[in-house]
Amino acid sequence: MQHLRHCQGFAQVFLIRSQSSKLSKSVIPSLSVWGGHLSSRWRSTGGHEKQEYNERRQKFRFALAGLLAGTGAVLAYKLHQGKVERATTPANLPVAQTSSLPVYTLEEVTKHCSLDNGVWVTHKGEVYDITEFVAVHPGGDKILLAAGGALEPYWALYAVHEQDHVLEILSEYKIGVLNTESIKKQESANPSDPYSAEPTRHPALQINSLKPFNAEPPASILSDNYITPSAIFFKRNHLPVPRVDPETYRLNIEGLPGVVSLTLSELKSRFPKHTITVTLQCAGNRRSEMNKVKQVKGLNWGVAAISNATWSGARLRDVLLYYGFGPEVAAKAQHVQFEGLDRDVTGTAYGASIPLNKAMSDEGDVLLAYEMNGEDLPADHGYPVRVVVPGVVGARNVKWLGKIVVSDEESKSHWQQNDYKGFSPGTDWDTVDFKSAPAIQELPIQSAITHPAEGATVDGSVGEVTVKGYAWSGGGREVVRVDVSVDGGNTWHVAKLRTSDNSQDPASPPPPGKAWAWKLWEIDIPLPYRSQELEIVCKAVDSSYNMQPDTFAPIWNLRGVLSNAWHRVKIKVSQDLKDQK
Repeated sequence: MQHLRHCQGFAQVFLIRSQSSKLSKSVIPSLSVWGGHLSSRWRSTGGHEKQEYNERRQKFRFALAGLLAGTGAVLAYKLHQGKVERATTPANLPVAQTSSLPVYTLEEVTKHCSLDNGVWVTHKGEVYDITEFVAVHPGGDKILLAAGGALEPYWALYAVHEQDHVLEILSEYKIGVLNTESIKKQESANPSDPYSAEPTRHPALQINSLKPFNAEPPASILSDNYITPSAIFFKRNHLPVPRVDPETYRLNIEGLPGVVSLTLSELKSRFPKHTITVTLQCAGNRRSEMNKVKQVKGLNWGVAAISNATWSGARLRDVLLYYGFGPEVAAKAQHVQFEGLDRDVTGTAYGASIPLNKAMSDEGDVLLAYEMNGEDLPADHGYPVRVVVPGVVGARNVKWLGKIVVSDEESKSHWQQNDYKGFSPGTDWDTVDFKSAPAIQELPIQSAITHPAEGATVDGSVGEVTVKGYAWSGGGREVVRVDVSVDGGNTWHVAKLRTSDNSQDPASPPPPGKAWAWKLWEIDIPLPYRSQELEIVCKAVDSSYNMQPDTFAPIWNLRGVLSNAWHRVKIKVSQDLKDQK
């Protein structure tokens, strides 16, 4: 790691050029562990050029930031036909085409960790001079961690790099190979895969990203249980799952009188245990349908990035009041920030925040949860403690909670400031200003069909089709109706709602404004006469009479969040159906 310490003074800026097809579209979104430096030819530029450069740099710093921090969601500002203007000096020319490549030692590579000496990296025993490439990449200072050394430890954390088009671009900067001794030395020094100790997952989960792990259950089993079994509850991780020792665990709280460092046993013993049923939904649930309108950046979630569980723990309100929250603190604070124990290679933790009034409201039900479905939190769901914020987007429900800050500011975290926000369909990666939009908190009304599946064939002789699904709305707004159509929305039928697994013993209606859990629904609908194909559609209505939009085009946004248009499933009817007069 000594070579990293020599690189701390790198200028973190970028040289942006235009007219390149190689770095547009899908290429730039996948290259995210590179940094940026100021080329020497920029040192003498005039004020106008520098101002233009600074403006573009600010935009590009957001690019891939989510992926750089391990979200697995590809956040990228496209370089519209941006061109990498390669230097023409022999030292910087790619030599991958030559038949004889120089052989370097690891010590020689280590020396190239500055702008003056060039930025070299190694990958699988090969040496690359990426000096000119890093100048156009918006990945910030992450590349400084690898400058003069191996890419493998960092690409292990951000596994999206192991793709053919990424390796193809890297190959253009190949200048040589390491000698055998250096390769052996490097292999013995490389840290282990940060994902090597990940928990075992249920084989039924459909994986959207392996590193970090993101997966959802098959839609066909999602609505089988009102309370989703923990094993198939959707998994949304931004970084490697941390291993936390419950005996040494501490929850630190800042922004209150005095210093607070709370052990797990103190959290359990000092405060009443509350249990609530809460549905969590990823901001990107149903993103795959929005992708059909126009490609967006992010994990290609289906309809099952949503699940329902019982959560038990101490109320956040009780904890903050116990440790001195009062009028003086309330007069200065507006937000409560959360920081997880999951971190990237730079030590940056996942973070988020919620409004103070949600955190402190007696009706807000925000929990510091240590149990899920009656058992200790599973590792994937935040063991030993996580925040559960009912009615709010999953991104604010921080797992592996390590710190709480009562503050006058929102969390500075990337995921609070530069992700999980909605924009106009007309906003693209060249024009988006993340500061112009509020962070998503409460989510809109949502519903989806879980049975039958897209493309399924139903028996026409039965004369009817059974349709099942779920519905939920953010902010504690209760779902009051689900409408279902089998003819594309021309005629509608009202589904039966379910609030427990026991239809004979339904749960009592929630208090107004505290409908934290979803409703499952089901309906048997007669098949239209001699139908061969059907388009089944569902839409939900909540207690504020919010309704889902009928199509995705008007709500399309570049991150594919808030995807809640009518859900449509096309099925076939078997040809041996009988007359249905």
